[in-house]
Formats: sequence, C-alpha cells, structure tokens
Amino acid sequence: MLVEELMTPKEKLVIISDMSTVRDSIKLMREHKVRSVIVDKRIESSAYGLVTFKNILQSIVAEDGDIDLLNVYDIASTPAFSVSAKLDVKYAARMMVNNSIKRLLVIDNNELRGILTMTDIIGILMDSVE
Repeated sequence: MLVEELMTPKEKLVIISDMSTVRDSIKLMREHKVRSVIVDKRIESSAYGLVTFKNILQSIVAEDGDIDLLNVYDIASTPAFSVSAKLDVKYAARMMVNNSIKRLLVIDNNELRGILTMTDIIGILMDSVE
C-alpha cells in the first residue's frame, strides 16, 4: 500500500502562516479538532513546518506560560519530516518508529500533498485483524 492511499489530502488540512501567533494556532486546532497544524512555506523554495501539541506545550514551559510572545515560526518543527506520496507505507511507518514521530507530511516536488499519521497506519492494521 502506498502513502497516497492512506494520507489525509491537502484539502482537508489546517494550514497556518509562520507569522501567526501561537495563540492563533491553538484556536485553529480547537476549532478544527486537530492535534497539529501545518506551517505554510514563506517562499517557494522554503520548507513546510508542523506545529503539534508537544511544540505548544514546550513553548509554554519555556516562556513560563506567555505564548503571546511567540509566533508559529518560533516553535514549529521546520522542515517537518516528510515522505513521497508514492512511498510504500511500511517505510513511512519505519521512519516514524525510528524517529519517534507521529506525523509525516506528504510532499512531492516541494509541494504539500497531505499528511500521514500513525493513527492512519494503525487503523489499517486494526482493519486487517478483524
């Protein structure tokens, strides 16, 4: 099975500007009921990033709770770990396990195509057990 068969497509993702505030990212996560937001590229040749609950929690601890001092750019994982849509899912899963990450951006030709999460992969495994 290929990554593109399991990924959530770009059209369903929550994307935020790198200059937005951390508070804005929290609002988007709450509004869309997601655990991460994708940080858009500033220019064509730059990289996509990712902001997760973990990034936000780390920033709150580092700033003693004052998240209004930070922009998304300050806390995002940029560049985010990514894979091609045409990669076999088993290699994506191995990458997640080896790097202790739960999400991979799906990027081809430096353009965002979607996201693959550990939940996506586990869901397929659970379906195959039933």
